[in-house]
Amino acid sequence: MTDMALAPDAVEPAPAGTPSPARKRRKGWTAQTVAVGIVLWLYAAVCVLPLLTMVLNSFRTHLEIATDPWPIPSDPTVANYVSAWTEASFGRYALNSVLITICSVAISTAVSLPAAYAIARWRFLGRNALEGLFMSGLLIPFMLAILPMFYLMDGLRLIDSPLSLILIYSANGIPFTTFVLVSFFRQLPGELEEAALLDGGGHFTVFLRVMVPLVRPAIATVVVFRFVPIWNDFLMPLVMLRSRDNYTLGVGLTTFFGEYQNDWASLFAGLVITTIPLLVLFILATRQIIQGLTAGIGK
Repeated sequence: MTDMALAPDAVEPAPAGTPSPARKRRKGWTAQTVAVGIVLWLYAAVCVLPLLTMVLNSFRTHLEIATDPWPIPSDPTVANYVSAWTEASFGRYALNSVLITICSVAISTAVSLPAAYAIARWRFLGRNALEGLFMSGLLIPFMLAILPMFYLMDGLRLIDSPLSLILIYSANGIPFTTFVLVSFFRQLPGELEEAALLDGGGHFTVFLRVMVPLVRPAIATVVVFRFVPIWNDFLMPLVMLRSRDNYTLGVGLTTFFGEYQNDWASLFAGLVITTIPLLVLFILATRQIIQGLTAGIGK
């Protein structure tokens, strides 16, 4: 090979009329991008405006909200948060919600992980039937099962107990969690299992130390997708719980509504308290959620 072949000048230049990729990227705004940007910003404003109103009104008094609910608070106060957390027992409601939500998500994930791994990676008699049994749980509307679940929990003497909600939410989340995890486990190359088994690892070691870390984006995705509806649920706690000491945040918000007067200031403070854990969860798990939702797109 000659020196001329290695010289940079020997590379054939691009035609004069053809713009380079860098020049294409520096191209100005088009009508389409401007229109899409305007639509997205309007959608963001529609989504943020209720949240902003909720936060601003949580620092105002009930009289100010009743007079004019829109302006920025002239004399911000945190008395609404103190009232909601102490007098309205929101501290107790928050503890109940945290306990029920974390236990429910942890149980459904712990049950679904080995089940999804076995269905996706192992070959055994009745595997397809077992997978179909798990998937059939997605076909049953949750609301239609409220009455049977109430009678079941009443027979187990678990009415007015957080354990009844934990069992219901855990069982309801297993089909969806298994469905998502099965698809992720099937995308993993089989050479990883073979290499780990050749190195002397057992099936449990391969599952726990090799496979589970590789599906962390999927685990984060199902955790968030299960955490949000359980945390925000109102109907099931309303049906299963009786005493105020066992109320969750969703049911606890109803304590601000009276027959003749509503405490809007404390209600907005309670809504902010209820929303903060969800915002923190999304901020912490955003990267994992995006990886989980986009995994396999380029395959």
